[in-house]
Amino acid sequence: MITSTSNARIKRLVNLKKKRKLRDEEGVFLVEGIRMFREVPLDKLKEVYVSESFYKKEKDTVKEVLKDSKIRVEELTDTVFSHASDTKGILCVVEQMNHKISELTSAECPLIMVLDHLQDPGNLGTILRTAEGAGVTGILMDRECVDIYNPKTIRSTMGS
Repeated sequence: MITSTSNARIKRLVNLKKKRKLRDEEGVFLVEGIRMFREVPLDKLKEVYVSESFYKKEKDTVKEVLKDSKIRVEELTDTVFSHASDTKGILCVVEQMNHKISELTSAECPLIMVLDHLQDPGNLGTILRTAEGAGVTGILMDRECVDIYNPKTIRSTMGS
């Protein structure tokens, strides 16, 4: 169990939450909350951190989700967890997804959405959810758009 906010792994988690450059360098992003944890493909899941009180209640659920993986759950004290996460309970490090334009256009009738200078992370997450529901096969974003792996964007995509 990690009991100190000075722990190197905790400092890394805090920096991953705050710094796009570090997320991009490592090719990862953060997912928070039990629902999002359940939605992550196991082959993309890299690390799982849980608060002590959450794990006492949800240990069986976490173990069930991870039963076919070699991921080891790292338990944190509630204080340390609240330092590293904006939510309560569970925090995951997930591999970023990269797709080529040919993958996006390979559908029989591709539907591509183009976003230009979108700045609000919550709005981007909502657009991603809506696009999936509408059958969009790919989304292109200019360099001025908000980071797709911003923690607020990720939270806004819940269910998608």
